[in-house]
Amino acid sequence: MNTAPPPPGHPRIKDVVVEVLSDNWYVLRKATFSFRHRDGSWSRQSREAYDRGNGAAILLQDPDAGTVLLTRQFRYPAYANGHPDGMLIEAPAGLLDDQDPEDAIRREAQEETGVRVGGLRHLFDAYMSPGSVTERVHFYAATYRREDRAAGGGIAEEGEDIEVLELPLAEALAMVADGRIADGKTIMLLQWAAAAARDAGGTAAGPR
Repeated sequence: MNTAPPPPGHPRIKDVVVEVLSDNWYVLRKATFSFRHRDGSWSRQSREAYDRGNGAAILLQDPDAGTVLLTRQFRYPAYANGHPDGMLIEAPAGLLDDQDPEDAIRREAQEETGVRVGGLRHLFDAYMSPGSVTERVHFYAATYRREDRAAGGGIAEEGEDIEVLELPLAEALAMVADGRIADGKTIMLLQWAAAAARDAGGTAAGPR
């Protein structure tokens, strides 16, 4: 075990002790720390946090056709938690792997969909499961054209088998409503696109 200092300037955390529980695929740590409550009292608490690195996700849109480019692939954790077949429809996304977020999402978009992304619009960053996972996801939007597309499908050597789906934005939103799209980051991006389209009176997209 090792004692890790609290974040700079944090007055309500002290005496942090961190223990690595697992360092297999990613890292699972247990932190024990003293926490000061709003009434001024202190309590000793323990939390486990899974560290898989940070990630990025992107919504690719064709502004002329009014379509979005999504993927479908098998996700074992979703299957294990009740999804009928584990095949989730998602926006292209992936871990940064020590890259700049913009470089990483360009890489993921090309690997998964075959699209070589040009200009990017950064939308927001979000912690997707802050109670147990450290990951922060950087969200982007960009445009594509059908003629820009090449072979995607992921990296076979890494076991990826990714189907690329081109859908009207309205259909993708209907799939959120009826549960066919159940991935959190994808729902966030599609809802952003719907709001941006309403504000602009058309299809929202990032710069080209």
